Amino acid sequence: MLELQDRVCAALESEDGEARFEEQRFEGTGGALARPRVLDDGAHLERAAAHFTHSRGPRLPSAATERRPELEGLGFQALAVSVIVHPRNPYVPTSHMNVRFFVAGPEDESAVFWFGGGFDLTPCYGFDEDAVHWHRNARAACEPFGPELYPRLKQACDEYFYLPHRNEPRGIGGLFFDDLDEGGFARAFALTRSVGDHYLEGYLPILRRRRDLPYTEREREFQLYRRGRYAEFNLAIDRGTRYGMQSSRRIESVLASMPPLVAWHYDWRPEPGTPEARLYERFLQPRDWLED
Repeated sequence: MLELQDRVCAALESEDGEARFEEQRFEGTGGALARPRVLDDGAHLERAAAHFTHSRGPRLPSAATERRPELEGLGFQALAVSVIVHPRNPYVPTSHMNVRFFVAGPEDESAVFWFGGGFDLTPCYGFDEDAVHWHRNARAACEPFGPELYPRLKQACDEYFYLPHRNEPRGIGGLFFDDLDEGGFARAFALTRSVGDHYLEGYLPILRRRRDLPYTEREREFQLYRRGRYAEFNLAIDRGTRYGMQSSRRIESVLASMPPLVAWHYDWRPEPGTPEARLYERFLQPRDWLED
């Protein structure tokens, strides 16, 4: 996971061409380590965050046990890498990736382990070519583990990254899994590693295609408006954000995933026939991009 953080940061710095990640380091008891990195105000990346954390505690936060109450009260260790990219150009989608590993219970053979993670894409202006590429890459990450895995993780992603109060998905999805231990440690880790390794393969070609497209204040305003949906999801729904707040992590690191600028417009609707309306009509709808 440390190597994955290094690789993602080096690639994003290279693509931006100007800005660099600022690293901080926080060490805790028992080998705990937080290594947050944030890039701000780049040529192409308005904000990117890539955090590594190794945390431990006497009891799992409720965000981690709400689906597994039998683990309540157990001590734990957790390793995670979380990445978020908020691009400057409205035609480049926001992207997110996370991989994580938990161990709960006594530090012996009776401990319980599981993996989680995934990646998803959140465009403001959708392109079929980008959506197909993103999901082909997601399928490729799953292919070594059986043909049934990609549809299952895609559906889980569609269900998780959804704003029920808006009745709309956050974006076009990708992959999502949690509580993964099937097949044993080696298989579960291999899948988690494959997901982390495929993130850059999915995102960088899209970033390169769209980052130099011309745009006006209209597109920028729509980007800030759509970022409001991202903020709503992170603050109201996302289990990872709640977990970070409940586990006494540094709040600046937890909220580094938020967009640097955002706007809300009261009761706004896109004009019919516009590119903004097309986002809702074509891209924020349940869709199998590979079959289509």
